[in-house]
Amino acid sequence: MTAQAPTAAQRRGVERTATLRVDWPLCEARGLCAELLPERVGLDEWGYPVVTGRVPERLLGLAREAVAACPRQALRLIQS
Repeated sequence: MTAQAPTAAQRRGVERTATLRVDWPLCEARGLCAELLPERVGLDEWGYPVVTGRVPERLLGLAREAVAACPRQALRLIQS
């Protein structure tokens, strides 16, 4: 794996972050989000996602993949 060059925002000391949100009525607890983004999504005892912390810029690509892979579109990424 090669190191990525810092973005302009990182060079200025500002890092973009985002927040993951789960639409609970839509979620069917399939666990794909936890498989794709284990750094920020765990599963509770019933298999539902437990989102921990904000998503830093370095994980945004994986977070977008997790959102796109959700079969019920129950996961959202909110930019901040």
